[in-house]
Amino acid sequence: LLQPYFPSRHGPRHNHRHVRDCQPIKYGNVTHEVWPSDNRTGSPVATTRTFVSYIPPDGEDRKVVYGHFTFVRNPLRTFSVLEPGGTGGCQAQRRATVEETARLGKCLVAQNGGYFNMETGECLGNVVSDGKLVRNSRGLQNAQFGIRKDGTMVFGYLSEEDVLDQANPFVQLVSGVVWLLRDGEVYISQSQVAECGDIQTTGTFDKFINVMSARTAVGHDSQGQLVLVHVDGQTESRGVNLWEMAEFLKKQGIINAINLDGGGSATLVLNGTLASYPSEHCSFDSMWRCPRSISTIMCIHEPACEPADCSGHGDCVAGECRCAGGFWSGPACDILDCGPSNCSLRGLCTDSGCLCDAGWTGSNCSEACASGFYGDACTQKCLCQNGGSCDPVHGACSCPAGALGTRESRSRDGAYVDFSRLDRKTWISTTSVLALLLVLSAVGNVGLFLKARSERHHEGGDYLYHPLREMNGEA
Repeated sequence: LLQPYFPSRHGPRHNHRHVRDCQPIKYGNVTHEVWPSDNRTGSPVATTRTFVSYIPPDGEDRKVVYGHFTFVRNPLRTFSVLEPGGTGGCQAQRRATVEETARLGKCLVAQNGGYFNMETGECLGNVVSDGKLVRNSRGLQNAQFGIRKDGTMVFGYLSEEDVLDQANPFVQLVSGVVWLLRDGEVYISQSQVAECGDIQTTGTFDKFINVMSARTAVGHDSQGQLVLVHVDGQTESRGVNLWEMAEFLKKQGIINAINLDGGGSATLVLNGTLASYPSEHCSFDSMWRCPRSISTIMCIHEPACEPADCSGHGDCVAGECRCAGGFWSGPACDILDCGPSNCSLRGLCTDSGCLCDAGWTGSNCSEACASGFYGDACTQKCLCQNGGSCDPVHGACSCPAGALGTRESRSRDGAYVDFSRLDRKTWISTTSVLALLLVLSAVGNVGLFLKARSERHHEGGDYLYHPLREMNGEA
């Protein structure tokens, strides 16, 4: 097993300040390097190249080494740190092969990532996956690689405050062991001071650095492309040590790089197919070699759309939303678009086209209802007769001069008044007023009739009535 801290706990026990105080003076208080990532769009998302090289390039000790470089465009949108076996893998202490996790993440290229506990499956170090903080190492001082929200790539040593920063948070973060290259220079000696604690068995860490084995790393070039590096090997048999790895990367123009899990964990998968040579014996037959079930992976995928589901109105293709239905538009397929006329301001734009106001029709609501039709979508047939015209909105009839309809009445000036246009409330109010006037008129006529009858009765009689008090003189 290729483990830097075996058998003790993972990582040094000193804090970030120790790393800052012990690094070369020229770096001041800055314990990490930042670099703007490439933001070019278009295909291909990544290019993987196979190499077969002599390391070192000459001399009696040179050996043939083979592996892969993967150059990644626009890593902010095309690179992810994935948990083993999918979301929740670190919490469940799950282990899975790179192929399995890559299949779930639809990875074009996948390579093993951070370290893990071989016995329990626990993810080690910091892990941020697609903007979610999966694991906080509480300031553990191992080499880190991450990408912040603004696309800046970060390599080196981080305090816990750096990891939890929300002003420009990490969207991807993984922990390695040993900072290989810093600003284009080999940085292994300084990493030994930073990552190997005083009580750590130095022999274990030294062997980890100097032993020949399969190795993986992540770095970047001068163009801001993310670079994944995989070197095939088998511990103490073939491959490279970290000094050789760092010098090789430097010659290839890599600026900053950290070392990731290697040995039997070193795995590369291209388009779902294992592209590396596993060094572990298969459990069912030691004649064969099988890939190890590991922890986190680094996944290169098609750029994600924002939002990923294109607002439910399209499909994400090569990082761009292709809107469906013909009436959704915009980068996120969230804008209804019924053309420049906007339904001629006589309708509502929907995902199936213009929904025209009553009295209007056509693809952009620019056509009035044909003669004889009215209403929504001009589907109602008019019932006017004798040459009457039909209102295209309500269907009310307007009769020509000299004709009356069952739904019309003549006004005092001879014009025709269309009572069919009055609404129900108006009809009730008008009818109530007319009924009240009719009752009042009837009551008044009855009163006048009774009064006139009484007067006629008194004038025609033989006797005249006088109250008794007038006769007695008491009036």
